[in-house]
Amino acid sequence: MPTEPVAARLRVLVVDDERNIRSTLSVCLESLGCAAKEAASGAAALDALRLGPFDLAFVDLRIGQESGLDLLPKLLAERPGLDVVVITAYATFDTAVEAVKRGASDYLPKPFTPAQIRHVVERTLERRALTARLLDLEARLDEAAPEATLETASPRMRAVLEILEKAAPHEVSVLLTGESGTGKGVLARALHALSPRRAGPFAVVNCPTLTDELLASELFGHARGAFTGAVRDQPGRVEAAEGGSLFLDEIGEISPGLQAKLLRFLQEKRFERVGETRTRTADVRIVAATNRDLAAEVKAGRFREDLLYRLEVVEVAVPPLRNRPEDILPLTRRFLAFFARGRAGPELSPAAERALLAYPWPGNVRELRNAIERALILSSGRVIEAEALPDRIAAHAAGAPVLGGDFTAEEIEREHILRVLARSPTSEEAARILGIDASTLWRKRKKYGR
Repeated sequence: MPTEPVAARLRVLVVDDERNIRSTLSVCLESLGCAAKEAASGAAALDALRLGPFDLAFVDLRIGQESGLDLLPKLLAERPGLDVVVITAYATFDTAVEAVKRGASDYLPKPFTPAQIRHVVERTLERRALTARLLDLEARLDEAAPEATLETASPRMRAVLEILEKAAPHEVSVLLTGESGTGKGVLARALHALSPRRAGPFAVVNCPTLTDELLASELFGHARGAFTGAVRDQPGRVEAAEGGSLFLDEIGEISPGLQAKLLRFLQEKRFERVGETRTRTADVRIVAATNRDLAAEVKAGRFREDLLYRLEVVEVAVPPLRNRPEDILPLTRRFLAFFARGRAGPELSPAAERALLAYPWPGNVRELRNAIERALILSSGRVIEAEALPDRIAAHAAGAPVLGGDFTAEEIEREHILRVLARSPTSEEAARILGIDASTLWRKRKKYGR
Protein backbone atom coordinates (compact mmCIF):
# COMPACT_ATOMS: atom_id res chain seq x y z
CA MET A 1 0.00 0.00 0.00
CA PRO A 2 1.20 3.56 -0.71
CA THR A 3 2.09 5.61 2.32
CA GLU A 4 2.75 9.08 0.92
CA PRO A 5 -0.47 11.20 0.84
CA VAL A 6 -1.15 12.90 -2.49
CA ALA A 7 -4.74 14.12 -2.02
CA ALA A 8 -5.88 16.80 0.39
CA ARG A 9 -9.11 15.08 1.46
CA LEU A 10 -10.33 14.27 -2.02
CA ARG A 11 -13.85 12.90 -1.43
CA VAL A 12 -14.23 9.45 -3.00
CA LEU A 13 -17.23 7.12 -3.19
CA VAL A 14 -16.55 3.36 -3.58
CA VAL A 15 -19.50 1.45 -5.07
CA ASP A 16 -19.12 -2.35 -5.05
CA ASP A 17 -21.20 -5.23 -3.70
CA GLU A 18 -18.09 -7.10 -2.47
CA ARG A 19 -17.13 -6.05 1.05
CA ASN A 20 -13.45 -7.01 0.62
CA ILE A 21 -13.08 -4.90 -2.53
CA ARG A 22 -14.73 -1.91 -0.86
CA SER A 23 -12.58 -2.24 2.24
CA THR A 24 -9.30 -2.73 0.38
CA LEU A 25 -9.95 0.17 -1.99
CA SER A 26 -11.01 2.46 0.86
CA VAL A 27 -7.84 1.70 2.84
CA CYS A 28 -5.74 2.40 -0.27
CA LEU A 29 -7.53 5.71 -0.89
CA GLU A 30 -7.27 6.83 2.74
CA SER A 31 -3.54 6.10 2.72
CA LEU A 32 -3.34 8.58 -0.17
CA GLY A 33 -5.09 11.25 1.91
CA CYS A 34 -8.58 10.77 0.45
CA ALA A 35 -11.82 10.67 2.43
CA ALA A 36 -13.49 7.42 1.30
CA LYS A 37 -17.11 6.34 1.75
CA GLU A 38 -18.48 2.91 0.81
CA ALA A 39 -21.77 1.97 -0.87
CA ALA A 40 -22.88 -1.63 -1.48
CA SER A 41 -25.64 -0.82 -4.00
CA GLY A 42 -26.75 1.72 -6.56
CA ALA A 43 -29.44 3.07 -4.21
CA ALA A 44 -26.89 3.51 -1.42
CA ALA A 45 -24.54 5.33 -3.82
CA LEU A 46 -27.28 7.77 -4.89
CA ASP A 47 -28.23 8.37 -1.25
CA ALA A 48 -24.59 9.14 -0.44
CA LEU A 49 -24.38 11.68 -3.28
CA ARG A 50 -27.54 13.39 -2.07
CA LEU A 51 -26.16 13.70 1.45
CA GLY A 52 -22.76 15.11 0.55
CA PRO A 53 -20.54 16.17 -2.35
CA PHE A 54 -17.98 13.81 -3.89
CA ASP A 55 -15.15 14.44 -6.35
CA LEU A 56 -14.49 10.88 -7.54
CA ALA A 57 -16.35 7.55 -7.62
CA PHE A 58 -15.13 4.00 -8.26
CA VAL A 59 -18.10 2.00 -9.57
CA ASP A 60 -18.17 -1.77 -10.12
CA LEU A 61 -19.49 -2.90 -13.49
CA ARG A 62 -21.71 -5.47 -11.74
CA ILE A 63 -23.23 -4.51 -8.38
CA GLY A 64 -25.15 -7.64 -7.44
CA GLN A 65 -27.95 -7.80 -10.00
CA GLU A 66 -27.45 -4.15 -10.98
CA SER A 67 -25.47 -2.79 -13.90
CA GLY A 68 -22.82 -0.21 -13.08
CA LEU A 69 -23.23 1.19 -16.60
CA ASP A 70 -26.90 1.91 -15.93
CA LEU A 71 -26.02 3.53 -12.60
CA LEU A 72 -23.35 5.75 -14.17
CA PRO A 73 -25.66 8.39 -15.79
CA LYS A 74 -27.75 8.53 -12.60
CA LEU A 75 -24.66 9.37 -10.57
CA LEU A 76 -23.63 12.07 -13.03
CA ALA A 77 -27.14 13.54 -13.07
CA GLU A 78 -27.02 13.76 -9.27
CA ARG A 79 -23.49 15.19 -9.23
CA PRO A 80 -22.45 16.90 -12.52
CA GLY A 81 -18.68 17.02 -12.84
CA LEU A 82 -18.14 13.86 -10.80
CA ASP A 83 -15.20 11.78 -12.05
CA VAL A 84 -16.32 8.15 -12.36
CA VAL A 85 -13.95 5.19 -12.76
CA VAL A 86 -15.58 1.90 -13.76
CA ILE A 87 -13.91 -1.17 -12.19
CA THR A 88 -14.57 -4.77 -13.25
CA ALA A 89 -13.24 -8.30 -13.25
CA TYR A 90 -14.90 -8.81 -16.65
CA ALA A 91 -12.98 -6.27 -18.69
CA THR A 92 -13.71 -6.11 -22.42
CA PHE A 93 -13.08 -3.49 -25.06
CA ASP A 94 -16.80 -3.07 -25.71
CA THR A 95 -17.68 -2.41 -22.07
CA ALA A 96 -14.81 0.07 -21.79
CA VAL A 97 -16.10 1.99 -24.81
CA GLU A 98 -19.64 1.92 -23.47
CA ALA A 99 -18.49 3.16 -20.06
CA VAL A 100 -16.74 6.16 -21.65
CA LYS A 101 -19.81 6.89 -23.79
CA ARG A 102 -21.94 7.02 -20.66
CA GLY A 103 -19.60 9.49 -18.98
CA ALA A 104 -16.88 7.48 -17.24
CA SER A 105 -13.53 9.24 -17.02
CA ASP A 106 -11.55 5.99 -16.70
CA TYR A 107 -11.84 2.19 -16.72
CA LEU A 108 -9.82 -0.19 -14.50
CA PRO A 109 -9.76 -4.01 -14.75
CA LYS A 110 -9.54 -6.07 -11.55
CA PRO A 111 -7.21 -6.80 -9.93
CA PHE A 112 -5.79 -3.28 -9.89
CA THR A 113 -2.67 -2.15 -8.08
CA PRO A 114 -2.14 0.68 -5.55
CA ALA A 115 -0.05 2.44 -8.20
CA GLN A 116 -3.02 2.46 -10.58
CA ILE A 117 -5.28 3.92 -7.88
CA ARG A 118 -2.67 6.54 -7.11
CA HIS A 119 -2.52 7.47 -10.81
CA VAL A 120 -6.30 7.90 -10.97
CA VAL A 121 -6.25 10.10 -7.86
CA GLU A 122 -3.42 12.26 -9.23
CA ARG A 123 -5.26 12.79 -12.52
CA THR A 124 -8.41 13.79 -10.66
CA LEU A 125 -6.42 16.25 -8.57
CA GLU A 126 -4.90 17.78 -11.70
CA ARG A 127 -8.33 18.40 -13.18
CA ARG A 128 -9.70 19.83 -9.93
CA ALA A 129 -6.64 22.08 -9.56
CA LEU A 130 -7.11 23.41 -13.09
CA THR A 131 -10.73 24.23 -12.36
CA ALA A 132 -9.73 25.96 -9.12
CA ARG A 133 -7.11 28.04 -10.95
CA LEU A 134 -9.73 29.14 -13.45
CA LEU A 135 -12.12 30.15 -10.69
CA ASP A 136 -9.35 32.01 -8.87
CA LEU A 137 -8.43 33.85 -12.06
CA GLU A 138 -12.06 34.85 -12.61
CA ALA A 139 -12.25 36.19 -9.05
CA ARG A 140 -9.09 38.25 -9.51
CA LEU A 141 -10.36 39.61 -12.81
CA ASP A 142 -13.61 40.63 -11.14
CA GLU A 143 -11.61 42.59 -8.57
CA ALA A 144 -9.51 44.27 -11.27
CA ALA A 145 -12.41 45.44 -13.44
CA PRO A 146 -15.87 46.91 -12.89
CA GLU A 147 -18.53 44.34 -12.17
CA ALA A 148 -20.37 43.43 -15.35
CA THR A 149 -23.84 44.91 -15.60
CA LEU A 150 -26.53 44.25 -18.16
CA GLU A 151 -28.47 47.40 -17.43
CA THR A 152 -29.07 49.35 -20.63
CA ALA A 153 -31.21 52.17 -21.95
CA SER A 154 -30.56 51.21 -25.56
CA PRO A 155 -33.37 49.48 -27.50
CA ARG A 156 -30.73 47.69 -29.61
CA MET A 157 -28.99 46.34 -26.55
CA ARG A 158 -32.26 45.35 -24.91
CA ALA A 159 -33.07 43.30 -28.02
CA VAL A 160 -29.70 41.53 -27.65
CA LEU A 161 -30.44 40.70 -24.01
CA GLU A 162 -33.87 39.33 -24.91
CA ILE A 163 -32.26 36.93 -27.40
CA LEU A 164 -29.75 35.81 -24.76
CA GLU A 165 -32.49 35.18 -22.21
CA LYS A 166 -34.42 33.05 -24.70
CA ALA A 167 -31.33 31.08 -25.77
CA ALA A 168 -29.88 30.51 -22.28
CA PRO A 169 -32.11 27.57 -21.18
CA HIS A 170 -31.46 25.61 -24.38
CA GLU A 171 -28.40 23.41 -24.95
CA VAL A 172 -27.35 25.11 -28.18
CA SER A 173 -24.17 26.83 -29.32
CA VAL A 174 -24.28 30.62 -29.39
CA LEU A 175 -22.16 32.88 -31.62
CA LEU A 176 -21.62 36.48 -30.51
CA THR A 177 -20.58 38.80 -33.34
CA GLY A 178 -19.51 42.42 -33.28
CA GLU A 179 -16.57 44.78 -33.11
CA SER A 180 -13.77 44.38 -30.57
CA GLY A 181 -14.49 45.96 -27.21
CA THR A 182 -18.29 45.73 -27.38
CA GLY A 183 -18.57 43.43 -24.36
CA LYS A 184 -19.01 40.04 -26.00
CA GLY A 185 -17.16 38.38 -23.10
CA VAL A 186 -19.53 40.00 -20.59
CA LEU A 187 -22.51 38.70 -22.56
CA ALA A 188 -21.02 35.21 -22.71
CA ARG A 189 -20.75 35.18 -18.91
CA ALA A 190 -24.33 36.45 -18.66
CA LEU A 191 -25.53 33.65 -20.93
CA HIS A 192 -23.81 31.11 -18.68
CA ALA A 193 -25.28 32.70 -15.54
CA LEU A 194 -28.79 32.51 -17.01
CA SER A 195 -28.43 28.88 -18.11
CA PRO A 196 -29.05 25.61 -16.23
CA ARG A 197 -25.24 25.24 -16.22
CA ARG A 198 -24.77 28.25 -13.94
CA ALA A 199 -23.45 26.07 -11.10
CA GLY A 200 -20.77 24.64 -13.41
CA PRO A 201 -17.48 26.28 -14.42
CA PHE A 202 -17.12 29.03 -17.03
CA ALA A 203 -13.82 28.66 -18.89
CA VAL A 204 -12.33 31.07 -21.44
CA VAL A 205 -9.91 30.51 -24.31
CA ASN A 206 -8.56 33.56 -26.16
CA CYS A 207 -7.89 31.99 -29.54
CA PRO A 208 -5.56 34.57 -31.22
CA THR A 209 -3.04 34.68 -28.38
CA LEU A 210 -1.60 31.18 -28.86
CA THR A 211 0.20 29.23 -31.55
CA ASP A 212 -1.69 26.41 -33.25
CA GLU A 213 0.01 23.73 -31.13
CA LEU A 214 -0.47 25.56 -27.85
CA LEU A 215 -4.08 26.40 -28.67
CA ALA A 216 -4.82 22.71 -29.30
CA SER A 217 -3.23 21.93 -25.93
CA GLU A 218 -5.13 24.75 -24.23
CA LEU A 219 -8.42 23.42 -25.58
CA PHE A 220 -8.01 19.66 -25.35
CA GLY A 221 -5.01 19.15 -23.05
CA HIS A 222 -1.85 17.18 -23.79
CA ALA A 223 0.00 14.02 -22.85
CA ARG A 224 3.48 14.07 -21.31
CA GLY A 225 6.10 14.42 -24.03
CA ALA A 226 3.62 15.63 -26.66
CA PHE A 227 5.87 18.64 -27.33
CA THR A 228 8.81 20.48 -25.79
CA GLY A 229 7.90 21.55 -22.29
CA ALA A 230 5.08 18.99 -21.85
CA VAL A 231 6.58 17.41 -18.74
CA ARG A 232 3.35 15.81 -17.53
CA ASP A 233 -0.20 14.99 -18.60
CA GLN A 234 -2.32 18.13 -18.59
CA PRO A 235 -6.09 18.44 -19.04
CA GLY A 236 -7.38 21.29 -21.23
CA ARG A 237 -10.12 23.85 -20.88
CA VAL A 238 -12.68 21.47 -22.39
CA GLU A 239 -12.22 19.13 -19.43
CA ALA A 240 -12.03 22.02 -16.96
CA ALA A 241 -15.42 23.27 -18.21
CA GLU A 242 -17.15 19.88 -17.65
CA GLY A 243 -20.79 20.52 -16.79
CA GLY A 244 -20.43 24.21 -17.61
CA SER A 245 -19.65 26.53 -20.52
CA LEU A 246 -16.56 27.18 -22.63
CA PHE A 247 -16.16 30.63 -24.19
CA LEU A 248 -14.00 30.72 -27.34
CA ASP A 249 -13.05 34.35 -27.95
CA GLU A 250 -12.20 35.36 -31.54
CA ILE A 251 -13.06 31.96 -32.98
CA GLY A 252 -12.43 33.26 -36.50
CA GLU A 253 -8.67 33.15 -35.87
CA ILE A 254 -8.26 29.38 -35.46
CA SER A 255 -6.51 27.26 -38.11
CA PRO A 256 -8.29 24.81 -40.46
CA GLY A 257 -6.83 21.84 -38.56
CA LEU A 258 -8.23 23.03 -35.25
CA GLN A 259 -11.51 23.91 -36.92
CA ALA A 260 -11.90 20.22 -37.85
CA LYS A 261 -11.19 19.09 -34.27
CA LEU A 262 -13.60 21.63 -32.84
CA LEU A 263 -16.31 20.57 -35.31
CA ARG A 264 -15.91 16.97 -34.21
CA PHE A 265 -16.21 17.99 -30.56
CA LEU A 266 -19.37 20.00 -31.26
CA GLN A 267 -20.91 17.06 -33.10
CA GLU A 268 -19.87 14.19 -30.84
CA LYS A 269 -18.59 15.73 -27.57
CA ARG A 270 -15.46 13.59 -28.14
CA PHE A 271 -11.80 14.63 -28.34
CA GLU A 272 -8.23 13.48 -27.76
CA ARG A 273 -5.50 15.27 -25.87
CA VAL A 274 -2.49 16.32 -27.95
CA GLY A 275 -0.11 13.37 -28.20
CA GLU A 276 -2.66 10.85 -26.95
CA THR A 277 -4.83 8.32 -28.78
CA ARG A 278 -7.38 7.76 -26.03
CA THR A 279 -10.77 9.29 -26.89
CA ARG A 280 -12.41 11.30 -24.12
CA THR A 281 -15.80 12.93 -23.76
CA ALA A 282 -16.92 16.17 -22.12
CA ASP A 283 -20.30 17.75 -21.46
CA VAL A 284 -19.62 21.38 -22.33
CA ARG A 285 -21.67 24.16 -23.90
CA ILE A 286 -19.78 26.21 -26.47
CA VAL A 287 -20.19 29.98 -26.68
CA ALA A 288 -18.03 31.66 -29.34
CA ALA A 289 -17.30 35.25 -30.31
CA THR A 290 -15.75 36.95 -33.33
CA ASN A 291 -15.20 40.40 -34.80
CA ARG A 292 -14.87 38.87 -38.27
CA ASP A 293 -17.54 38.31 -40.89
CA LEU A 294 -17.46 34.51 -40.79
CA ALA A 295 -19.75 34.17 -43.81
CA ALA A 296 -17.16 36.12 -45.82
CA GLU A 297 -14.41 33.95 -44.31
CA VAL A 298 -16.29 30.87 -45.51
CA LYS A 299 -16.49 32.27 -49.05
CA ALA A 300 -12.77 33.03 -48.94
CA GLY A 301 -12.04 29.43 -47.90
CA ARG A 302 -10.60 30.39 -44.53
CA PHE A 303 -13.41 29.05 -42.33
CA ARG A 304 -15.38 25.81 -42.50
CA GLU A 305 -19.00 26.24 -43.48
CA ASP A 306 -20.13 23.22 -41.46
CA LEU A 307 -18.41 24.59 -38.36
CA LEU A 308 -20.12 27.96 -38.83
CA TYR A 309 -23.51 26.23 -38.96
CA ARG A 310 -22.71 24.40 -35.74
CA LEU A 311 -21.59 27.58 -33.97
CA GLU A 312 -24.37 29.90 -35.07
CA VAL A 313 -27.41 27.92 -33.94
CA VAL A 314 -28.19 31.22 -32.24
CA GLU A 315 -26.30 34.26 -33.53
CA VAL A 316 -26.29 37.47 -31.51
CA ALA A 317 -25.03 40.67 -33.17
CA VAL A 318 -23.71 43.01 -30.45
CA PRO A 319 -24.09 46.69 -31.43
CA PRO A 320 -21.08 49.02 -31.23
CA LEU A 321 -21.12 51.74 -28.59
CA ARG A 322 -21.73 54.50 -31.15
CA ASN A 323 -25.05 52.80 -32.00
CA ARG A 324 -26.17 52.78 -28.37
CA PRO A 325 -25.46 56.40 -27.29
CA GLU A 326 -28.01 56.10 -24.48
CA ASP A 327 -25.50 53.93 -22.60
CA ILE A 328 -22.42 56.16 -22.91
CA LEU A 329 -22.96 58.40 -19.87
CA PRO A 330 -24.35 55.65 -17.57
CA LEU A 331 -21.32 53.48 -18.41
CA THR A 332 -19.03 56.46 -17.81
CA ARG A 333 -20.48 57.09 -14.36
CA ARG A 334 -20.11 53.42 -13.50
CA PHE A 335 -16.43 53.49 -14.51
CA LEU A 336 -15.92 56.69 -12.50
CA ALA A 337 -17.39 55.06 -9.39
CA PHE A 338 -15.22 51.99 -9.85
CA PHE A 339 -11.93 53.83 -10.37
CA ALA A 340 -12.68 56.17 -7.43
CA ARG A 341 -12.17 53.05 -5.23
CA GLY A 342 -14.87 53.84 -2.71
CA ARG A 343 -14.28 57.60 -2.60
CA ALA A 344 -16.87 60.10 -3.75
CA GLY A 345 -16.31 60.11 -7.47
CA PRO A 346 -15.88 63.29 -9.49
CA GLU A 347 -18.49 64.56 -11.91
CA LEU A 348 -18.27 65.32 -15.61
CA SER A 349 -18.37 68.86 -16.90
CA PRO A 350 -20.97 69.63 -19.60
CA ALA A 351 -18.12 69.95 -22.14
CA ALA A 352 -16.76 66.52 -21.16
CA GLU A 353 -20.23 65.00 -21.54
CA ARG A 354 -20.60 66.58 -24.98
CA ALA A 355 -17.22 65.18 -26.04
CA LEU A 356 -18.11 61.68 -24.86
CA LEU A 357 -21.45 61.74 -26.64
CA ALA A 358 -20.06 63.15 -29.90
CA TYR A 359 -17.04 60.85 -30.19
CA PRO A 360 -17.61 57.76 -32.46
CA TRP A 361 -15.89 55.25 -30.11
CA PRO A 362 -14.11 52.93 -32.56
CA GLY A 363 -12.72 51.01 -29.55
CA ASN A 364 -16.18 50.72 -27.99
CA VAL A 365 -16.67 50.06 -24.26
CA ARG A 366 -13.02 49.08 -23.77
CA GLU A 367 -11.87 52.44 -25.16
CA LEU A 368 -14.38 54.29 -22.95
CA ARG A 369 -13.11 52.46 -19.87
CA ASN A 370 -9.49 53.38 -20.62
CA ALA A 371 -10.40 57.01 -21.37
CA ILE A 372 -12.21 57.41 -18.05
CA GLU A 373 -9.38 55.83 -16.08
CA ARG A 374 -6.94 58.26 -17.72
CA ALA A 375 -9.21 61.24 -17.04
CA LEU A 376 -9.53 60.35 -13.37
CA ILE A 377 -5.74 60.14 -13.03
CA LEU A 378 -5.19 63.53 -14.67
CA SER A 379 -8.01 65.36 -12.85
CA SER A 380 -7.34 66.76 -9.41
CA GLY A 381 -10.64 68.52 -8.78
CA ARG A 382 -14.22 67.41 -8.27
CA VAL A 383 -15.09 68.01 -11.92
CA ILE A 384 -13.55 66.25 -14.91
CA GLU A 385 -13.11 68.69 -17.77
CA ALA A 386 -12.88 67.71 -21.43
CA GLU A 387 -9.17 68.49 -21.42
CA ALA A 388 -8.53 65.50 -19.15
CA LEU A 389 -9.82 63.18 -21.86
CA PRO A 390 -7.54 61.95 -24.69
CA ASP A 391 -7.11 64.63 -27.37
CA ARG A 392 -9.02 62.65 -29.99
CA ILE A 393 -12.05 62.67 -27.67
CA ALA A 394 -11.63 66.16 -26.18
CA ALA A 395 -11.69 67.59 -29.72
CA HIS A 396 -15.41 66.73 -29.81
CA ALA A 397 -16.22 68.90 -26.78
CA ALA A 398 -17.90 71.57 -28.88
CA GLY A 399 -20.18 68.93 -30.34
CA ALA A 400 -19.81 66.99 -33.54
CA PRO A 401 -19.74 69.09 -36.71
CA VAL A 402 -22.98 68.88 -38.69
CA LEU A 403 -23.79 69.87 -42.25
CA GLY A 404 -25.05 73.45 -42.37
CA GLY A 405 -23.68 74.27 -38.91
CA ASP A 406 -21.02 76.79 -37.95
CA PHE A 407 -18.11 74.49 -38.77
CA THR A 408 -15.27 74.70 -41.25
CA ALA A 409 -15.09 72.35 -44.21
CA GLU A 410 -11.99 70.81 -42.63
CA GLU A 411 -13.90 70.04 -39.42
CA ILE A 412 -16.72 68.45 -41.39
CA GLU A 413 -14.23 66.36 -43.40
CA ARG A 414 -12.37 65.23 -40.30
CA GLU A 415 -15.55 64.12 -38.54
CA HIS A 416 -16.79 62.27 -41.62
CA ILE A 417 -13.48 60.46 -42.17
CA LEU A 418 -13.20 59.42 -38.52
CA ARG A 419 -16.75 58.06 -38.48
CA VAL A 420 -16.22 56.08 -41.67
CA LEU A 421 -12.96 54.68 -40.29
CA ALA A 422 -14.73 53.69 -37.08
CA ARG A 423 -17.33 51.56 -38.85
CA SER A 424 -15.11 50.10 -41.58
CA PRO A 425 -13.38 46.72 -41.09
CA THR A 426 -10.23 47.87 -42.92
CA SER A 427 -8.56 51.08 -44.06
CA GLU A 428 -8.96 49.93 -47.67
CA GLU A 429 -12.71 49.64 -47.22
CA ALA A 430 -12.84 53.10 -45.60
CA ALA A 431 -10.88 54.60 -48.53
CA ARG A 432 -13.32 52.99 -50.97
CA ILE A 433 -16.33 54.47 -49.15
CA LEU A 434 -14.69 57.91 -48.97
CA GLY A 435 -13.73 57.84 -52.66
CA ILE A 436 -10.04 58.49 -52.01
CA ASP A 437 -6.95 56.32 -52.43
CA ALA A 438 -5.34 54.52 -49.52
CA SER A 439 -2.26 56.76 -49.44
CA THR A 440 -4.42 59.90 -49.13
CA LEU A 441 -6.37 58.32 -46.29
CA TRP A 442 -3.09 57.35 -44.58
CA ARG A 443 -1.90 61.00 -44.70
CA LYS A 444 -5.19 62.26 -43.28
CA ARG A 445 -5.13 59.69 -40.48
CA LYS A 446 -1.60 60.79 -39.61
CA LYS A 447 -2.77 64.40 -39.59
CA TYR A 448 -5.65 63.55 -37.24
CA GLY A 449 -3.48 61.43 -35.01
CA ARG A 450 -5.36 58.27 -35.96
